Formats: sequence, C-alpha cells, structure tokens
Amino acid sequence: MILHKPFDRLGGADHGWLKARHHFSFASYYDPENMNWGGLRVWNDDEIASRSGFPPHPHADMEIITYVREGAITHQDSLGNQGRTVAGDVQVMSAGTGVRHAEYNLEAETTRIFQIWIEPTERGGAPSWGARPFPKGDRAGRFVPLASGLPGDGDALPIRTNARVLGATLKAGDQITYDLDPARHAYLVPAVGSVEVNGVSLATRDGAAITGETAISIRALEDAELVMVDAA
Repeated sequence: MILHKPFDRLGGADHGWLKARHHFSFASYYDPENMNWGGLRVWNDDEIASRSGFPPHPHADMEIITYVREGAITHQDSLGNQGRTVAGDVQVMSAGTGVRHAEYNLEAETTRIFQIWIEPTERGGAPSWGARPFPKGDRAGRFVPLASGLPGDGDALPIRTNARVLGATLKAGDQITYDLDPARHAYLVPAVGSVEVNGVSLATRDGAAITGETAISIRALEDAELVMVDAA
C-alpha cells in the first residue's frame, strides 16, 4: 500500500518568520486520523526566515532528526551543546529524560529543513545531541543511513529507536530499489525533484506512506534528492 500525500494538501501554518507544512497532526493542525505512521510521529517541512528561529523550549522521550535542505541551522541546548548544521547535513537530538533547546537561522537567507520525530523504543535515558556531514556525492544512486537505531548502520548518527532515516540522490532516469519488511512503515519525501515509487508519482515535497510492500522501486523523473524513514 502506498498513500500519496500531495504537498499542497498538507496541514500547515504561517507565523511570518516560520512557514510550516505538517505531514502529520502537529500543533494547531489537528487530524486524529493522521497522528503517525508506525513509530514516525512528526515530519515537518519548515521554512525559517533569516535572523529568526525557535527560542528555547523543552522536549522529552523523542528522537528528533533535522535534515537541512537549504541554508543552515544553529543549535543550542541546556546540555551546553552548540553547533551549526548546513544544507545536506543532519543533526540528531535524543531528548531522553528531558532537554531544552533552541534552533536559530542566523544566516542571511531562508533556511529550509525537514524536522522528523520518531518515538523512542524505551522512555528515559540521558539526553544527547550530535551532528555530522553527509556529502550528497556519497549518496549518489543509493540510500545511505543518516540516522539509525538498527544494527549495521555504524556510520549513521545514533538514535534510540527501531528505525532508520536514509538519504539518496538520483539523476533523471536512475532507478533504485529498497527492500522493506511488509510489516514496517516507510515514509518517503523528495526534498528536490520528482520520482515514481512503485508506479506512484511524487512531486517535490510530496509524501508517500508505504507499508505492506516487500520492496520499493524508485525511478527519478528528474534529478532528485530523497529522504526516507523506515520505522517499525
């Protein structure tokens, strides 16, 4: 089964400094029929204006992955961590027993991110934060784990959940296949470009919720940059 979620039908909000689209129920966008996809709880498509951002606020018991699409995001938290994550790279915060953090766009341009929340396998644990670069050339024609709680994904940023976040870049006409346990839940979004997923067409920033499939065949209709979650 593949459920297509067109970008222009997503929930959202315009706060002036923040333009957000929500793939799942979030904040003022409430949809009881669209609360999660397996362990995936949040996929927000955020555009953050220059010299603005999210002031300090708390989280607990959530794995929060930020994929920077354009610009850069600067992180600060109550653990003393600080870092700047640029386009194509990833940061992960395991909120654990609780942490306060802020995310700012200190750049002269708009920053665009995907923020992804995945339920942890177990509650609690010490909070943590980390970030690392993932060169797009290393993802050419294949999925690369960016953040993972699954064995064998050693180069990915660690998350405390039975899930992985993957990235790939494809040239127009390229095709890749990803094997999937039909009991699991995949969610795929083209950050750039358009693709076909098992014959279903996705435009830029559309979502595809996938389950009950043993494999996903993805063909690029134009040059594409993909982000996907594979969760229990």
